[in-house]
Amino acid sequence: MRIGEVASRAGVSVRSVRYYEDQGLLVSTRSTGGQRQYTEHEVERVRFLQRLYAAGLSSRTIAELLPCVDAPSEGNSDAALDRMAQERDRLTEHIADLVRTRDALNDLMTAAREYRDTEFA
Repeated sequence: MRIGEVASRAGVSVRSVRYYEDQGLLVSTRSTGGQRQYTEHEVERVRFLQRLYAAGLSSRTIAELLPCVDAPSEGNSDAALDRMAQERDRLTEHIADLVRTRDALNDLMTAAREYRDTEFA
């Protein structure tokens, strides 16, 4: 199938499919006319890539996880799990930073309300 059909069936844009190829996450064959050709396997792969992106993973991190999919082994599975744990820990820290930032903003809002209430009462 051609790139437009893969994109449509996977629920992504043609641009996304091209990006996945540029990042080395997806491979196509070329017709004699130079057009990209895909199989059902690539549709499923694009859907899988979308789930990984939805989990907040970068293209680089996804590339590090793909050996677990492409060449399953205990070592590749362990490496993928370790990498996902690192990403989870990074996200957890980012969430903690956001919570601290939100709390600081709440404190500022409380102080501003108190000032307003005393200044304009």
